[in-house]
Amino acid sequence: MGYLERIASQAFEEFPRQVTELIGKQHGVYALYKGDRLYYVGLATNLRGRIKTHLKDRHAGKWDRFSLYLVRKADHIKELESMVLRIADPKGNRTRGRLEKAEDLRKPLQQKIRQEQDRQITSVMGAKSNSKERGKRREIKREQGRPTLAPYVKQRFQIRIRYKGKLYKASVRSDGSIYYKGTVFNSPSLAGYAIAKHPVDGWHFWRYRNKSGEWVKLDEMRK
Repeated sequence: MGYLERIASQAFEEFPRQVTELIGKQHGVYALYKGDRLYYVGLATNLRGRIKTHLKDRHAGKWDRFSLYLVRKADHIKELESMVLRIADPKGNRTRGRLEKAEDLRKPLQQKIRQEQDRQITSVMGAKSNSKERGKRREIKREQGRPTLAPYVKQRFQIRIRYKGKLYKASVRSDGSIYYKGTVFNSPSLAGYAIAKHPVDGWHFWRYRNKSGEWVKLDEMRK
């Protein structure tokens, strides 16, 4: 293992023997820079030869410094290059890094989030009121801690949302809980579920009137 970082491109012209002695024909990942800006990322089984080639190919004149990282084993060198490309997205690379055998975890994460939201909804909405409780206001509390809005609320105010052409209104109480049609919710997402009938991000679902009198997303409170 070894690396060189932000070395001037002139090193290949002025000190070719020293560069060859140091890195030989080892493989690894390299990066080309124009000043302080990353321009290109690549991999090579012969780092010295590949970087030297870029002094004359389509990249010529577009970079003036380079970094290289020697890799002891080449088994995962392609994956390393792909990850760097996806993170840095250099403008000199024509293609984005491909993770051919890797699973995109976005959808599984969304599913797990929906499952957890559904579980929370079921836990607070699933139980039916008995005859003594009918007609009375029901209070729903989250399983953990105080209401989500508690740190941002000092006094009661109204929130609303126009959903599928209909305007819905609810009240945020001084303790941060949300009152909507006889039910008290401890999070804006649970209150939003009562309207949308599917999981929603309550911070982006509900609107409140800010100091300028504009109805903005509830998420603005956290900024």
